[in-house]
Amino acid sequence: MKSLTDPSQALSTGLAKIRTEFHVPDGFPAGVVAAAEAAARRVPNQHADRTDMPFVTLDPAASTDLDQAFSIEASSRDLLLHYAIADVAWFVEDGDAVDVEAWNRGQTLYLPDSKAGLYPPVLAEAAASLLPDGPRPAVIFTVRVAEDGAVKLDGVERAIIQSRAKLAYDSVRVSDVPSDFAELARRIAANEERRGASRVDPPEQEVERLADGTFRLAFRPLLQSEQDNAALSLAANMAIADAMLAHKTGLFRVMSGPDASKVQRLRNAAQALGLSWPASTGLRDYQRTLDPADPKQAALMLEIRRAGNGASYQPYVEGVVPWHEAMAATYAHATAPLRRLADRYVVRCALAIANGQPVPQAVSDAFAGLPKVMGRADARASQINHAAIDLAEAVMLRGREGETFKAVVTDFVDHGVRVQLADMPVVATVKATGLRQGDGLTLKLVLADADQRSIVFEPV
Repeated sequence: MKSLTDPSQALSTGLAKIRTEFHVPDGFPAGVVAAAEAAARRVPNQHADRTDMPFVTLDPAASTDLDQAFSIEASSRDLLLHYAIADVAWFVEDGDAVDVEAWNRGQTLYLPDSKAGLYPPVLAEAAASLLPDGPRPAVIFTVRVAEDGAVKLDGVERAIIQSRAKLAYDSVRVSDVPSDFAELARRIAANEERRGASRVDPPEQEVERLADGTFRLAFRPLLQSEQDNAALSLAANMAIADAMLAHKTGLFRVMSGPDASKVQRLRNAAQALGLSWPASTGLRDYQRTLDPADPKQAALMLEIRRAGNGASYQPYVEGVVPWHEAMAATYAHATAPLRRLADRYVVRCALAIANGQPVPQAVSDAFAGLPKVMGRADARASQINHAAIDLAEAVMLRGREGETFKAVVTDFVDHGVRVQLADMPVVATVKATGLRQGDGLTLKLVLADADQRSIVFEPV
């Protein structure tokens, strides 16, 4: 199904309702816009000239808020990743109108037909964005990547860069990116395997707006270009986290793993799905063998993600090693300051410690308050995403009440099971008993209510 049939504009109406329900901002107050316009005119005067370096960006084709540009060069057997991150702090000062508004928002909120930016477009999609239409101020992190994928922060500097090209995930060619791009990604992946990292990337259920203005609901696996590009952020974020930890400061991304009872439940799920999981193989090693292209393995990957405890932010605490179980490493968020508030402060912290300067007091103070702000923003973003998917599912199925659909049980919920329809990207809960994960069943659609974002099936 290429697009959703929506002649009555139920999807557009429902998305407008979601924006109201979750208080999604519509634009920015006049004072914030005026402050951002004034900030956009600031002339960088603390930046080295690095416009001769061959930086490129790689993002979704439609993106204009570009946080990252990269260049890669060989250094003996190591690779040097020069990772330029938008210098948002150059334009936003502590306590100014733009800063206060960003603290109210926490992060950019995305809906299928729009977004509510963390910063006004004059900054996020123009002056601070690393677009190729002119020089931009950035903070360049130079990360040394060894043959075994180990990373080390070699240096951090403010610099003026000039992106050579705005590349897109779905059209980038091997010749467009630095020659060692794939090799760097391979090293990072190999190091993850050695560490026992347990990241899982199952296909994401998402609503996408098409070029003709219609929408599509689909399960979308990550492209190889996206996975390779993510390796650059992983390398930089781990190197920055290690540097902050060594200097006993910083804000870290932390996550604990599933406990023994949840791991046993996952083993039961694998068995129900007909997947072989040797008793001698731990969760970390097993999940790296899973293929998201296989429906049953993808179902288990989704279950693994749900079994883990959610990630959160944690400031440095004396004597505590901040740990991200899925990464099997100390980890931080620094590479998306145009879209996440916390990243701006981590970038400032790393810039200071890498150059032998004290961390600004405003940054240290921010680290104490950011976990609560970011937690609230993460929760709202997740709720909005789920609401949009629920709406799209209801629109897709509206008018088909009484029809039957084939489905597969993916896991259990209170008083029933969660199922994946066989012929369309719809996930639903059904009141049923006596079923196992992986079981097939036939469902009758009882209700598809776009206004309530609700679908109801019953087993046949």
